Amino acid sequence: MSIFLSRDSRVIVQGMTGSEGRKHTARMLGAGTTVVGGVNPRKAGESVTFDVHAYGPAAERATEGPVEVPVFGTVADARAATGADVSVVFVPPPFAKDAVLEAVDAGMETVVVITEGIPVADSVQFVTRALERGTRLIGPNCPGIITPGESNVGITPADITGPGRIGLVSKSGTLTYQMMFELRDIGFSTCIGIGGDPVVGSTHIDALEAFEADPDTDLVVMIGEIGGDAEERAAAWISENMSKPVVAYVAGFTAPEGKTMGHAGAIVSGSAGTAAAKAEALESVGVRVGRTPSQTAVLAREILRSR
Repeated sequence: MSIFLSRDSRVIVQGMTGSEGRKHTARMLGAGTTVVGGVNPRKAGESVTFDVHAYGPAAERATEGPVEVPVFGTVADARAATGADVSVVFVPPPFAKDAVLEAVDAGMETVVVITEGIPVADSVQFVTRALERGTRLIGPNCPGIITPGESNVGITPADITGPGRIGLVSKSGTLTYQMMFELRDIGFSTCIGIGGDPVVGSTHIDALEAFEADPDTDLVVMIGEIGGDAEERAAAWISENMSKPVVAYVAGFTAPEGKTMGHAGAIVSGSAGTAAAKAEALESVGVRVGRTPSQTAVLAREILRSR
């Protein structure tokens, strides 16, 4: 089992013909992802050939060597021709909003937005549209989502870890990779990077709810950061709805007040949004919070050993 992504997912890449799109499409194919098409209105009817090198836990079923992927003019055309249900967006910020809206309006079940630097007003528009249409939107400014051994949509390296029974939801791409490495011997059901922008399509709570319902996830690691109140809201949800153990890490214990740190949403004002306040909210509902990523991994191991 997994959440939001499986080996049956059929993926199209918006922006596949650009440099980043080409690079990461090849890596997704090498990780066993079923990439069935790309979208570029100026190159409709063409195809792109990728030199694929299989890697990671799904390497045994990934195709090695040249793989030809067709390019379609619109998401609707790609979906009609291939049966795609997932789209991943590698479109530059000025054009990302229209690309995401196109994917949502075409009826894609899941849209993963990798692009960073999208204006908040644009994100508000496409996140609102996705909520109205019932589309699962992940991002923007995120590493994507990976179900190890099954499918990888985005930029997460697929060879860090293998399949297992830990669920991971994180605001930070880098910390996603580190936690996957720290707990690589145990493995993960699904790792989802929700992004650190002020407005995102999927929240910690969305992932926690899905992991709670997943019979093959035994424990969830939640990574947050300073700024906003997403972690406090997650704590309230956990206290009322979560039966599985949750371990958390909040990045930014040493961040100075009033200074943006990395992500656009990571800014502290007074006592609001501090790592200490978030840790206190989580610990008050029984979530163990590590002060470093490595300590968080130790806590996860302790809980799994005691179950």
